[in-house]
Parts: sequence; structure tokens; C-alpha cells
Amino acid sequence: MLTFLRRRIVSSAIPLVVVILGVFYLARLTGDPANLYLPLSATPEMRAEFAARHGFDQPLLVQFGDYLSQVIQLNFGESLRTAEPAADAVLRAFPATLQLAGATMILAILGAIVVGSWAAYRPNSVADRVASFTSTTAASMPDFWFAIMGVLVFAVALGWLPTSGTEGAAAWVLPVVTLLIRPFGVLVQVVRGAMVTALSAPYIKVARSKGAGELRVVFGHALRNAAPPALTVAGDLAVGLVNGAVVVETIFGWPGIGKLMITSILQRDFAVLQAAVLVTAITIFALNIIIDACYALLDSRVRQGVTA
Repeated sequence: MLTFLRRRIVSSAIPLVVVILGVFYLARLTGDPANLYLPLSATPEMRAEFAARHGFDQPLLVQFGDYLSQVIQLNFGESLRTAEPAADAVLRAFPATLQLAGATMILAILGAIVVGSWAAYRPNSVADRVASFTSTTAASMPDFWFAIMGVLVFAVALGWLPTSGTEGAAAWVLPVVTLLIRPFGVLVQVVRGAMVTALSAPYIKVARSKGAGELRVVFGHALRNAAPPALTVAGDLAVGLVNGAVVVETIFGWPGIGKLMITSILQRDFAVLQAAVLVTAITIFALNIIIDACYALLDSRVRQGVTA
């Protein structure tokens, strides 16, 4: 297991470095921050002083080296817009993203277990066909389209829900449902397929012959053996939620890391953007390691492959 985890950490660290390098250079393609933070009447001397104060007068390679040396010391620089430490801005916004992604994933998993198991219990029935059609449609639906339609229908036309903010349960409905649609659809298909296989296994017939109730057969025996593939997909979807909340947070004004990234790009706030991407990348990196470890613990074939 330890050998497996070491290999996964090393292999996952390479994309992390690529992301850090990529966002550093791509952020600077958005333009000169002096055009935003200095008046139109700024003289060349004022521009030169601004660049020297923030290190923008150095070659990009030197700037990147300075950035890495600061990151190693857990210093992510200061925001150009607010002059506060970039880490403070990121740590203030990141919990909102985790709360949104966590609530969405819990609801998606619980709903998929119920609907997927229900469909698998009676394969090819009307319930199975309805569940399959619904899950396929949900898995194919773009988040941004559903978010826009949700705002138009439930916020603008009907006035039932707010368009933005986090106060009150109503403010959570549209963002959570928008993020929930695709993971729910994918997980229903995975749970249904795994449960159909599990329910047709010989040990299920043995359990029924011993007088086990149907709820115990489905959720006690079959679901436990159908869990590993569903867990793997759920983990990948959870990573996608953390990474893909940018659109949803921007549309609904959710004060999370995604909205902070968009704001930082528009304001050319390089330090905050780099810190936000780095924290997000590290979170995804950690989630991937946890998912791999859980899968290795659940699947004996993976453990045998690791220790071989």
C-alpha cells in the first residue's frame, strides 16, 4: 500500500507543477496590471515605479523563481487590489466552495443509491426505464445552461428563489441543484450497473434462501459489493465539482474560490489568482490520493497488485 501511494503521489505531483507553471505564465498574458491600477495620466516613471515595486520589471523566469521561493516559505504574495495577503483572500473563499461541493456530493450519492438500486431491483421495468432516461438526460446536461434556465424560471419569472448570495436555505437551492444534476445522472448509471451484477450473483440467492429480507439483500449485501466502482466514480466527480464550480459560482454570485479566480483574472490580481489555483490544485491532488487509497482498501485485487 505504501509503495502504491508513493507512486501515486509522485505521478500526481507532476501535473501539479505543470499547473503552477502554466497559471503563472498564462496570467501574465491577460495584460499589464498597471493599466488597471494606475490612472490614464500615469507617466512612464509612475509605471516603472509600479512595476519595480511588484517585481514586474524582472524577466519572467526570474519572477517565477522568486514566486517559487516564496511559495516554499508559504508566502503567496499580496493582492494588487486590496493589498492583503493573497492567502487570506483564498482561505476566506475556499470554505464556501467546499461547502457547496460537499453538500452537492452527499445529495448526489444518496439519491443515486436510492434511484440506482430501485432501477436495478426490477431491470427492464418501467421504473428502470424512467431512471435510465432521467439519468442519461441529467448526465448530458451542461451546468451553465441549467444554471441560466434556473435563474430565468425560478428566480426571474416565478420569484421563488434568489439569484445570488448564501443567506438562507433558498439561496442554496439553485447552486446545489445545478451542480447536482450531472453527478447524480452519472452515479445512477454506475450504481444501477453495479447493482444489477451484484443482485444476480450466487451469494444473493443464498441470502434470500436463508430468509433475509429484501432491504437487507439489496442494501446490506448487494450494495456493499457494488460500492467499489461507484466509489471510484464518486471520487472523480467530487474532484470535478471542486474544479468545475467556477461557472456556477460566477452565475450565482457564490463567494467561493471559482468566483475569486474569475475576479482575479479580470482585475489582473496575479498573486490571488496563483494562490487560488495552487490551493485548488493541491486539494484535487489530495482528493485523488484519498480516492486511490480507498479503492485499494476496498478492492482486494488492487491490494494484491500493489503488494506484488
